[in-house]
Parts: sequence; C-alpha cells; structure tokens
Amino acid sequence: MRVFIKVITESIRQAWQQLSGNKLRSFLSLLGISIGIFCIIGVLSAVSSLQSNIEGSMSKLGDDVIYVDKWPWKDVSDSWWDYFQRPHPNFEDYEAIRERVRTASIACHWTVPGTRTLRYESNSVEGGFLFVTTPELDRIFNIEMGEGGRFWSAAEYNSGDDKMLLGHTTATELFGSINPIGRTVKMAGRRYEVIGVLAPAGDDLVNPLDFDDAIIIGYNNAARFINLKTSENWGGTLAVKARPGIPLLQLEDDIRGALRRERRLSPGEGDNFSMNQLSMVASTLEGFFAALTQIGWVIGFLAILVGGVSVANIMFVSVKERTSLIGVKKALGAKRYIILLEFLIESIILCIVGGLMGLALVSMITSAISSAIAFDIYLDAGNAILGIGLSVIIGLVAGMVPALLAARMDPVEAMRS
Repeated sequence: MRVFIKVITESIRQAWQQLSGNKLRSFLSLLGISIGIFCIIGVLSAVSSLQSNIEGSMSKLGDDVIYVDKWPWKDVSDSWWDYFQRPHPNFEDYEAIRERVRTASIACHWTVPGTRTLRYESNSVEGGFLFVTTPELDRIFNIEMGEGGRFWSAAEYNSGDDKMLLGHTTATELFGSINPIGRTVKMAGRRYEVIGVLAPAGDDLVNPLDFDDAIIIGYNNAARFINLKTSENWGGTLAVKARPGIPLLQLEDDIRGALRRERRLSPGEGDNFSMNQLSMVASTLEGFFAALTQIGWVIGFLAILVGGVSVANIMFVSVKERTSLIGVKKALGAKRYIILLEFLIESIILCIVGGLMGLALVSMITSAISSAIAFDIYLDAGNAILGIGLSVIIGLVAGMVPALLAARMDPVEAMRS
C-alpha cells in the first residue's frame, strides 16, 4: 500500500512538472482532450436538460390519458386532406364517452372560440383566448391554482353561472397589484365574477398547458351566448383518463367503439378521429435526442483522438527525458509494474486535467446559456462523472505504449543513455 501511494505521489509530481515545465506545449496537448470532453459532455448535458424540461412539461398532460382529436400527433403531409375533412370532437362525443366508456374515470372536452376583450373599471385587456371547457379540466391536468382561487363547484357549472378563471398574464395585465379574486369583469357585455387565477405556466420549452393568456369559462355558461354547435370553426378536443389499472389499449378500444357508434360509422368505414398518447410524442423526441447525442459523440471522439495522440506524445517525450532515471530505478530493484504504473498514472492525471478543463468550459457555457434563455441547461453529477471517467480511459490508452516502453527498458542500456 505504501509503495502504491508513493507511486501515485511521484506520478502527480512528475505530471505537475510536465504541466509547469512547458506550459504552452502542455496546454496545446491537453486542448484536444478538453474540446472532446466539452463536445461529448456538453451535448449530453444539453440533451438531458432538454429531456428533463420537456418530460416535466409533458407530464402535466398525464401518461394515462388518451387525447381524441381531428389530427394525429404525427406527420400527415401525405394525407392531410383526409384528416382535414374529419369533424372535430364535440360535446356530443364527450357525452357519449361519459355514458358508454366504463373504463374511463374522467372525460373532458374543450374548445377555443377565438379571442375576447376583458374590462375591469377603466382597464381592459385585448387578445386573451377564450377557453371553453367542461368541469373536469383540473382533474385531467396538473393545473396549479393561485392563492385563494378555485374551480367551479358542480352547482355553479351546471347552472351556467357567470364565473370565470383567468390566466396569470391576463389577470396581471387587467388588475395589476389588485387581488382579482371576487372582482367583477365585463366580457362581451356580460358580467363575470373572477373565482380563480391560474399559476404561471413557467419556463418549460414545450408548454402544452400555457394558460397564461387564457379566459376560462364553463361550457354550460358559454352555450348561452356562443353557438357551440358550430365548433367546426375553431375545433375541439377530448381528453379521457383511464381508471386505475386499466391499460390504455383497452381504453382506446372502448373509446373507438363509443365514438363510432355516436358518429354512426359503418363497419367498413375507417375512423374519422384520431386517438393520441404521450408515447407518440416521446418516441419522436427520443429519435431527436439520439441524433443529437450521436453528433456530440462523433465530434467529441475526433477531438479526443487528436488529444489522445498529443498526450501520448507528451508521455514519449517524458520517457525519453527520464530514461537514465528509469535505469537507476530498475537497477535499484524497481519492478516493471512500478515503472508501468508510474507512467500510466502520470498519463491519467494529465488527461484528468484536460477533462476538468473541458468540464469547466461546459459549466461556464451552460450557465451563460441558462441566463440567456427561458429554461435551465445544467451539468449534472452523472455527466461530470462520465467526463472524468472518459478522461481516465483516454489516459490509460494514451499512456499504455509509452509506459510499456519504459517498463521494458534494460537498466544498463537505460543508464548509459
């Protein structure tokens, strides 16, 4: 154990001599390692941050929910006209699923009939999108409500009371620092009581539930002054949540049966609706992230190859400069494996220094990007450990031949040189 510690100590001292003795040569030699680690770990950090961001935002949609829509969540460029002619999911489809699909725990329907202007006293906000929904919205999605806010009660929704929810941006622009809860606003000549303000949507890269600019009212209320039967003009969507323990495939079959019956489709006709799941989006994103990762590995490998050759060159020079010293050590009884370890550890330390330079660069770049864009890109511990591990492997490979050359030297010939 003492011998091993002594070897490590000596290797660290010699590595430091290599770094400090010729700073420019060492810097240029380690630059390839640094760039390689930066490319690989930088891309992996970006990909893991993007995945975490997107998966976090998509998780709000729920992985046990099927979305019934006119369009599928895939490329439809070859047959877009067929999808275009389909009807949008409507309130009748929603009622059919609620009545007939026993494997569903919750079904929700919404539509967005354009934008509206809100007024409070002398203030007004234009361009807020009107979001008309059935009362299950908060149970389908992970929607956070601001302090003091609430969703409609069953009685309020069923009776079509003039009560609304506001997105965070809409409420802030209309009320400023005033608490909106309980205030009365005007929309299209009607008076509404604000009963809740949704929490900010956040800085997710993909934000499927961005209600910041929304004006949310119940379907029964909207039906009083909007002809929701003509929802083809603005579309509609259904979300159906499975009961606990029910596979999505079974829920999908039950939804298909209920909708085909509701829409009176004959056995020979194809579906005129699409059923989408988050797994469809996830598979597309996995391909994208895999491509990014491969690009990072290819670029990083080329840079590391150059860096590895540079480190091997440093080690060959180091062996040549210390040939007589190697001969003296072997003449005094140093074993081959001691000489081998000494140079291997020196090579590994040099590569770890280069790897740390690359990780420091990754950390600085990710911090700069995070401060400039809307979401965090970070260097996590797993990727940092991977970077150090790669540096160790590069050090082993780059230093193996020079270390073997030093370990196999004849002590007499080495001392004469």
